[in-house]
Amino acid sequence: MSRIGKMPIAIPAGVTVVFNNGVVTVKGAKGELSREVVGNIDIVTEGNELLVKALDNRADTNAKHGLYRALLAGMVKGVSEGFVRALEVKGVGWKAQVQGNKLVLNVGFSHPVEMIAPEGIKFECPTLTEVQVSGISKELVGQVAANIRAIRVPEPYHGYGIRYKGEHVEHKEGKTSGKSKK
Repeated sequence: MSRIGKMPIAIPAGVTVVFNNGVVTVKGAKGELSREVVGNIDIVTEGNELLVKALDNRADTNAKHGLYRALLAGMVKGVSEGFVRALEVKGVGWKAQVQGNKLVLNVGFSHPVEMIAPEGIKFECPTLTEVQVSGISKELVGQVAANIRAIRVPEPYHGYGIRYKGEHVEHKEGKTSGKSKK
């Protein structure tokens, strides 16, 4: 039995959870998320707590028990608070800006790179070298942030690239002098 799956999820005020026909729907102030629940998993609301219960003791059910508990906790947090992933642009003359629902990155290519925000995602640029990706779906926010980072992954010699805020990039030592020892 999963230790994570046994933990209850606190439901904040203004959030409703409905489980019908294998689909769980979570509604809150920021929006609505739905997910299909596969396997022998039951979701029960008791007071203002949400419990995920495994209906049998098979290995695949135990694996899904903790998974669905973690996914539901993310859904509840997303519709009540939302998620934000921050990125930094490091490079000489590199910058990011938002134009409508588009993120425009000037990151050392001969042309600016444009990325259109998917449904449910919002881009913000508090400074020219910062990008914030926000939304209610933890999966979507993380995937869009990873796609932005993949445009120009930090390189190990100078540290140029797009990185998550607070990410440490190991620097490699450059070439040493050309003198050979004979």
